[in-house]
Amino acid sequence: MKTTLLTVWALLALVLASPVQAGLDFTLHKLDSGKPGKTLLVVGGIQGDEPGGFTTAALIISHYKITSGSVWVVPNLNFPSIIQNSRGIYGDMNRKFEDLDPSDPEYETVAKIKKIITDERVDLIAHLHDGSGFYRPQRQDPLRCPERWGQCVVIDEERTDEPRYIELAAMASRVVERVNEGLYDPEHAYHVKNTLTRRKDTVMAKEMAKTLTYYAINNGKPAFGIEASKEFPTAMRSYYQLRAIEGFMDILGIGYERRFPMTAEGVDRAANSNVALSFFNNKIFLDLADARDRLGFFPFKKDAAVEYVPSNPLMAVVGAKNAYRIYYGNRNLTELVPEYFEYDDSEHDLTLLVDGGTVTVPFGRIISVGRSFEVAGKPDCRVNIIGYSRPGAASEEGISVRREDVSSRFSVDRAGRVYRVEFYKKDKFAGMVLVRFQDGGKDLRMAGQTDKTPESRINLFERATAEPPTGASR
Repeated sequence: MKTTLLTVWALLALVLASPVQAGLDFTLHKLDSGKPGKTLLVVGGIQGDEPGGFTTAALIISHYKITSGSVWVVPNLNFPSIIQNSRGIYGDMNRKFEDLDPSDPEYETVAKIKKIITDERVDLIAHLHDGSGFYRPQRQDPLRCPERWGQCVVIDEERTDEPRYIELAAMASRVVERVNEGLYDPEHAYHVKNTLTRRKDTVMAKEMAKTLTYYAINNGKPAFGIEASKEFPTAMRSYYQLRAIEGFMDILGIGYERRFPMTAEGVDRAANSNVALSFFNNKIFLDLADARDRLGFFPFKKDAAVEYVPSNPLMAVVGAKNAYRIYYGNRNLTELVPEYFEYDDSEHDLTLLVDGGTVTVPFGRIISVGRSFEVAGKPDCRVNIIGYSRPGAASEEGISVRREDVSSRFSVDRAGRVYRVEFYKKDKFAGMVLVRFQDGGKDLRMAGQTDKTPESRINLFERATAEPPTGASR
């Protein structure tokens, strides 16, 4: 586990340990205002096939600023299962909190999250889930009945012995009211679901006794499950979960600012706006919101572990046969086919003539091009514009290149707008710059700070286009 203190206005700096095949540990992110107040712990991703929960948690990290109190977030508790889109590759992790054999492959992970839950600074836990159907106190039909889990705030009992937060049902009811103020449809209404876990007199109660929230309650921490219906697209699930999280922050007196409008469409755009990686100390940067399925001849460092910084805690680079797959949650964004080079560290930038103006661009950047660009050469250096070919040219410097001069099948993106410009010193790779062809003037972008991403042909999060009104089991 890696514990990272982040300011959510900046590029996340989560360098995942190598080798790539190892790790995939969960990460803890402490969003601390620097001002006194309560601490909310938000946990997502305990079941890898519930994208609403882990997407919601990641959005809190990347798109919220905490102005009083603290919010701690674990967005990817069961990261290996998220990558595999599995409820649990070693069984259901949310049934491992009552008793667990030390030989269980997830024993260490469960022990680490237990330690975070029982940290004296944590005041309340919100556990995010995607649930089946629509919970209703009275049976309406098989999809809307007491046996379902979607669209509810789950409590294990009505009251606890914890003196600060005795009335779990009352707190859950306040949050339900908050969520229901922003329903897209009355059928989406939230309810409080009490599993009566402490009685252990039903099959459901016996199952819930093994869960994270019940463990928390038995250790003096009020804990709630927030369930969004699996009947919805991911963005809609996260919309409702975020309304519930904000409700708990209000109860705790935690101040916050949000960087997107609270609509399903706003959630969708925010989730798609933060999908990028930089490699090897920012020599390479990739914006992957619209990446091709496969990018070949990718210049990886010879005889070295793959080092990268993701812009989102749900991103990971995973070794595959003769390639590396980049995941965003349970979505495989692209596959990189490596070509290995020794690296040169003496060069740091390129000079380009872009639409008639000269600009020096550090490696690991994207620069927008309206009409054409030209790369200036350096002694003992070679320029390789991926997708451009000029017979007899050993280096593609000093050549005015337009979009139509480059083969679109070599673009980084599916739209055929983004291309790699690689720079080599003698036989060593020095760095890469991306050029993005588009109408308009020059627009230099720092790594991880791209312009407004066009509609992705890889629809990472399904669209939810309705406007909100004014005003499987857990």
